[in-house]
Amino acid sequence: MRRLILLTLILALAACGGPRRAPPDVGAAAIGFPAPRPPDFGDADPHPWDGRAPDRYPVHGIDASRWQGSIDWATARSNGVNFAYLKATEGGDLLDPMFAFYARGARQAGVVTGAYHFFYFCTPAAVQARWFIANVPRRAGDLPPVLDLEWNHRSPTCRTRPPGETVRAEALVFLDIVARHYGQRPVIYTTPDFWETNGIAQLGEETWLRSVAGHPSKVYPGARWTFWQYSGTGLIGGIDGKVDLNTFAGSAADWQAWLAARTLR
Repeated sequence: MRRLILLTLILALAACGGPRRAPPDVGAAAIGFPAPRPPDFGDADPHPWDGRAPDRYPVHGIDASRWQGSIDWATARSNGVNFAYLKATEGGDLLDPMFAFYARGARQAGVVTGAYHFFYFCTPAAVQARWFIANVPRRAGDLPPVLDLEWNHRSPTCRTRPPGETVRAEALVFLDIVARHYGQRPVIYTTPDFWETNGIAQLGEETWLRSVAGHPSKVYPGARWTFWQYSGTGLIGGIDGKVDLNTFAGSAADWQAWLAARTLR
């Protein structure tokens, strides 16, 4: 009966803007995942939302890299940080020095944690996938990996912009290698310009979409998404300075079902 209930929730979420693909086996119960807490967030540059605003969604979290500095994860959790995607790697040779430290602190505070890789367009995708695998342990209960696809506009060494066909082909190489290792297909994070220029919708993957000036339904017409990054100027107790704010597509029950289906085993 539990298996049937979880499968029903996953399918319902997929139909209303959640994951594109529900894994075939959702039998693992959502045991050990704490109930989500409502967000108590501020914003240094709030947007006047029209349509469905972020606060209409119950499950919120953050993404972070070394630029966030020291994080008091217990305080952040008490203020509604339910999940955290942490930058782990970039390209084929860069490791975020705060990744392991952040991950340990987040887990201890009851924040569900995952890792993301920032793609570098001057290194083969297979090299980058192996670098990510070498630095991100496969840990049961962690969120599925994320492939961050956006232009390296600030890179001092690589500002190349390959055509969309190349971008998609390289993304698939990375996704396939990483999925085989972790047993879960990565989520793709991307931005409006990158999505449109490179035809990311053609990949048919589960997505995390950046949209800080409008609901994803307006910025990415017809797109289905699991996570929405709605601000880059969030203010949260326990975190010094600004941080990216994100929300999950569904209800609290959908969140528990998604975790049961998509966290690492």
